[in-house]
Amino acid sequence: LCRGGLAERLCRLQNRERSAISFWRHQCISDDKIPSDKSGVLIVKILEIFEECTIQVAICQQLEQSPATLSPEDAVVNAEEPILKVLFTRETAAHLKSRPQDVIHIYPPWQKLLLQNADVPVIMNTYFSQKVLLSEHSEAREKTYGPTKMLIRKNIISLAQTFRLDDLDEKLHQESSDNQVAWAPQTHNSSDSKQHPLALSAVNDSLLEMVESQGAVGWREVQVRVVIQRVYCLPAREGCRSHTQGNKPLCTTPVTNSDPPNVRLCLLVQDAYGMFSEVQLQSLSSTDDMEQYCRRWEGKSCCLAGMKILQRTTRGRALGLFSLIDSLWPPVVPVKVPGQSQDSEMMTTDLPPPSFCYILTVQSGEIHVEVDEEEQISNLYQPPAVHGLKEILGIDGCNERCSFWAQVLYQRLQTKHSVPTDQREMLLFVTDSSLQNVAHGIPKVVAVSVTASCVLSMEIVEALSAGSQLVFFKDALWGNGRIICVERTVLLLQKPLLCSAAGADLSELTGPVRLDELDSTTQASSVCALRGTVVGVNESTAFSWPTCNRCGNGKLEVCPQDRELLYCNQCSEVVTTPVLKMQLEVFLSCPSRSQSTVKVKLLQRTISSLLMSSASEDGTYEVQSVLGKEVGLLNCYVHSITSHPNCVALEEIVL
Repeated sequence: LCRGGLAERLCRLQNRERSAISFWRHQCISDDKIPSDKSGVLIVKILEIFEECTIQVAICQQLEQSPATLSPEDAVVNAEEPILKVLFTRETAAHLKSRPQDVIHIYPPWQKLLLQNADVPVIMNTYFSQKVLLSEHSEAREKTYGPTKMLIRKNIISLAQTFRLDDLDEKLHQESSDNQVAWAPQTHNSSDSKQHPLALSAVNDSLLEMVESQGAVGWREVQVRVVIQRVYCLPAREGCRSHTQGNKPLCTTPVTNSDPPNVRLCLLVQDAYGMFSEVQLQSLSSTDDMEQYCRRWEGKSCCLAGMKILQRTTRGRALGLFSLIDSLWPPVVPVKVPGQSQDSEMMTTDLPPPSFCYILTVQSGEIHVEVDEEEQISNLYQPPAVHGLKEILGIDGCNERCSFWAQVLYQRLQTKHSVPTDQREMLLFVTDSSLQNVAHGIPKVVAVSVTASCVLSMEIVEALSAGSQLVFFKDALWGNGRIICVERTVLLLQKPLLCSAAGADLSELTGPVRLDELDSTTQASSVCALRGTVVGVNESTAFSWPTCNRCGNGKLEVCPQDRELLYCNQCSEVVTTPVLKMQLEVFLSCPSRSQSTVKVKLLQRTISSLLMSSASEDGTYEVQSVLGKEVGLLNCYVHSITSHPNCVALEEIVL
């Protein structure tokens, strides 16, 4: 942008205008009276109100005098008074809360516009307006309208109508004339979809048109038909839980005490014009529900209503969201082009990717989503393209979404003490047949970083804790040589039925898993295979302790009755034959890292094997007895690699 250019000057002008309007309204409320200066004031009485393109249009009759100076009989509208069409912005209309028979004072600088071939003048620039009521009229209005909300007619005019395109559907004219919406939320019986209020309202296929015609506060009387491309969960800010049954629309109820994890179900939807939107629905009490929503909803068409705009975001502000959108672009089938004929020859896939996206959320208490689960999968749906890990490692781009089916061998929680446990990053070490069957040059196991923003179901967490598992990674992020599970990445134990293999080798592993041996290319926070000769023992960290032979409790106490025996508090029994556990770190000489000091913390089974024939008569072990012994192959996690001193610190693990 050019500093001091037109855009900056317009922004300053708009800010001054907003400030002037706010100050004027505040002054009127504070003084609790009409401004004394009546020069140039236009006094009108509202006869009818309707809404068009987010502008409130009031058909009014001009009054010569203020109703405060007239008797109730004289305040009746004279048929000879001129008729005016007064335009109010959405903000001004919300401030006035006008109804028919209300009297409005419009203060300068209002403007009158005389349209060609139109008999009724249009009054614009009505920001400085104030409502005035006679007490008799106020009482009559309360009796007439009561506590109910007034129906406002909304003329929904599409761009095709605006530009008078020849092939406009007659259905749009019928919808725009029949639409009415109540300001107050209504309750409906959703057991019968044919009698559902959403089924009776207008159905549109353009998200952008709905946003432009209905505004940011949301729409209730019309639906938008979209295709659900992805279902995922995001961390929820404010909890609300729902009750969902079959094909019934979802309704939300507030949560009074939401136990963690508190996550919000989200949909990434796409309309017939190719535009995307993220719909944030209700919070889930259990993350295990996410998998069933993915299975039931992805690829299906749904109708949205009762939505409001939470945010309009752009590519620069939501890289994660747009990386997912980019993976679904271009569309697999031609999409409609706004403002053009929707014949097949006017539909195209040669369009630039979206540059903005609306984040939608539900309005409290509103029926908002209706998914037809029995409907066929939409042609617009793009299932995840499954690739082999070898193919993913060869991708040149950055921030590319990828999906793959892999064997999780080992998980490791990153130990950063300054970061809370629930916000720490987790590493999953995975492999597949494309890596195991490859020659040198490509790692046989890769690390997948799972950030705290990636929502994992309890089923996944429990499965990973139990040991090696086959897991489907959907829409992970690849970039800078790393695979990362971020927001909108989904981990599943079952591969979705609808996914394209894209030529990847998805065969399961048949033999034992092989790791790359420790060498000069090994990096920290990785796994490797290790073999070498013991050249030293870290005596400062070596120790042993007795454990219970029944439950494994390592905190045994001296038995009160017999000081020579040990007692287990967990079993509440005397331990007569304790099991001795040991911790031992050894230094190895490894041919593959001959210039480095290799230190490895051994597992119990390896320690027992190493010391099997080295015990002295009193049960102690001499360091000299283990020196020169060969160990390996050991599966190890690499803690750190330093160059000064040249040292590699590892820990033996179980895959």
